[in-house]
Amino acid sequence: MRQASNTLRRLDHVFAAVDHGSLRQAARVLRVRESSVSRNIVAIEQLLNMQLFDRDVHGVRLTEAGRAWTDLVRVHYEGLQDALARGDRGNQDARTIRIGLCAQMGRAFVARLVERFHHLHPDVTVVIEDVGHEECLAAVRRRRLDIVFAHGLQNTATCRSEIFAQERLFVLLPRGHPLADRPGVSWRDLAGTSLLVSSPSQGDLALLEHVAANGGPAIETCRASEATVMLKVQLGHGVTLASEGFAKAVAIESAVWKPMQGQGSSRSIQAMWLESNPKRALLRLVGTARNITAAKPLEPAIDGRMKPAPPVTSKSADTKQA
Repeated sequence: MRQASNTLRRLDHVFAAVDHGSLRQAARVLRVRESSVSRNIVAIEQLLNMQLFDRDVHGVRLTEAGRAWTDLVRVHYEGLQDALARGDRGNQDARTIRIGLCAQMGRAFVARLVERFHHLHPDVTVVIEDVGHEECLAAVRRRRLDIVFAHGLQNTATCRSEIFAQERLFVLLPRGHPLADRPGVSWRDLAGTSLLVSSPSQGDLALLEHVAANGGPAIETCRASEATVMLKVQLGHGVTLASEGFAKAVAIESAVWKPMQGQGSSRSIQAMWLESNPKRALLRLVGTARNITAAKPLEPAIDGRMKPAPPVTSKSADTKQA
């Protein structure tokens, strides 16, 4: 039994490294030391007499032999994880949906979704919790969460991701800022300003680096909570971004929210879930999300992504699924 437990733990470390391409990121997600991840991967490689990863200063990547082996083993590994998770949670879990939210984006959409879903399926319990962007994939694959809402998610061999909506970005300015009286703000308007961000995801970084390279604000990453970042804005140390739902719900003293305008002024709201997740309640939740989207269809945005079209006159036909 102990040997089986050790093997499963080592596989946890191997697949975390596969998913994140970094021993450091894998260790962070697993909440262990980086040396522990490295040691367990080496133990598996020695057991197999095979090199699974090429390692360099940029991280780790699968060798050709390592990719073939992990593709073969993953389905069995995830099946075992599923069986263990079901045994721990019991049958009651079938009527519980666990939703993960990443950062501020999508919270208004998720609020509408949960309200509609609860009306249609009052017998299902919905649990919502925050999840780091780098933890989304592992949380879904291990069934800690049934579905996560974020942006910048990618389809994988076992997970499905889908865009359900777009949400406009708002910028938080000190009340005395020269742009504070404008109806809207463009990226170029913020040139020469420090844009304060807290623990940005890879999707955030791609957008922010593009903005900075095209005449927008300078990016300043803060090792601070979102609340502290907003305090820095109040003190005049820069500006920060949030989603429309958050900006309209949260007033900040001595600061003002302004909508972003032009290219790159909105972000997509995506969901990711495990396609093999057997919960009927999850399929109903996804169906409800699609119905909400169908009532406000997506159309191309200025930046080539999809955004909600103007409201239609007919109401969506949400029906309770069997």
